[in-house]
Amino acid sequence: MRTFLSLAFMLLPVLAFAQVKRSNPPALSKPTGYTHVVEFTGPGKTIYIAGQIALDKDGTVVGAGNMKAQAEQVFKNLQAALEAAGAKFSDVVKMNTYITDMEQAPAVREVRARYFGDTTPASTLVQVARLARPEFLLEIEVIAALPAR
Repeated sequence: MRTFLSLAFMLLPVLAFAQVKRSNPPALSKPTGYTHVVEFTGPGKTIYIAGQIALDKDGTVVGAGNMKAQAEQVFKNLQAALEAAGAKFSDVVKMNTYITDMEQAPAVREVRARYFGDTTPASTLVQVARLARPEFLLEIEVIAALPAR
């Protein structure tokens, strides 16, 4: 019992200091809608969410030909996946976005801003020639980090 208590007191500070730190170094440009550097320190859990596309739970494409409608569905899917893992958007530390038309990026950014607010992840946005099916305009994958509970 004494060994257990000693170990618990030694580990308590480590567990208490698990945190996510977001920063934008002054030597880099000011980001819009994302954070340049996100650090996760301490014990915890990392969650990897596969690329989400504009399919509803029945597998039906939502918003064919409409980037904003597809973005709405993609973020709903991301939210459901995060919640299933016990996480939320503020726990997301990295987001990769694949889009078929960069001119439609503002529609995606508008939806993203509602879900993330001011707690933005490190982020990459890439235009691709096409996704898995021609009707998909957007795919987003995320990584989230949760402190140990």
